[in-house]
Amino acid sequence: MDEKEIVYGKNPVEGLLETNPKRINKIYLAKGVKFDPKIKNILSLARQNRVTVLDIPREKLDKLADGVHQGIAASVSPVEYTELETILPELKNRNDALLIILDKVEDPHNLGSIIRTSAAANADGIIIPKRRSSPITSTVEKSSAGTVEKIPIIQINNINETIKTLKENNFWIIGAEADGKTFYFQQNYDMNCALVIGGENEGISALVRKNCDMLVKIPMPGNINSLNVANATSILIYEIVRQRILKKDLPT
Repeated sequence: MDEKEIVYGKNPVEGLLETNPKRINKIYLAKGVKFDPKIKNILSLARQNRVTVLDIPREKLDKLADGVHQGIAASVSPVEYTELETILPELKNRNDALLIILDKVEDPHNLGSIIRTSAAANADGIIIPKRRSSPITSTVEKSSAGTVEKIPIIQINNINETIKTLKENNFWIIGAEADGKTFYFQQNYDMNCALVIGGENEGISALVRKNCDMLVKIPMPGNINSLNVANATSILIYEIVRQRILKKDLPT
């Protein structure tokens, strides 16, 4: 993203105001939407954070926002990615950390959806490569429903080097592949996990797959060979959440 990037939609703009208002340069409001309850809350947050709000014709907002803007948009500064080294010291000493590694997920809608699911599940971070991966764009922020700021997003140069670093820091690497030997619900996730998800077209690359400690699969009894990557990621993440909730609720 650059300084001219536009984030649009009620949830993304509200999320920014709640979590990182310093990223916002200005908010643009279409005339006639001030009476919407969520817009009222956004305006209140904008006043609290001294963010400039400009009323503009809806036609102008249509040109600014590349999608369904719901009457509001904001010009923002770039997303600040998190460095893996800043979060590893705390994570390696746990036994329930969860990181999501995306290998060539290039569709911004899928990335946004995965960010939203990961944030909802309280995952500890999402790792994306700099090449052959969607960066954080306005479409990603819209698809994430304003959750981009609620989870660390780590941009790295090399997935395999990152996997090596994670293994050295008490993480097990679990890849999701259609021909994995274990169904995802048979796998025990009682450990620090880095869940590797492959891209829309190729799945996990060969070397990344080789570096995984185990491979899991989602059963496909129908005549379909794959799920949408965002849907598959949701299934896998919430199996990890389910197992961990059950473990906490079991009597000791």
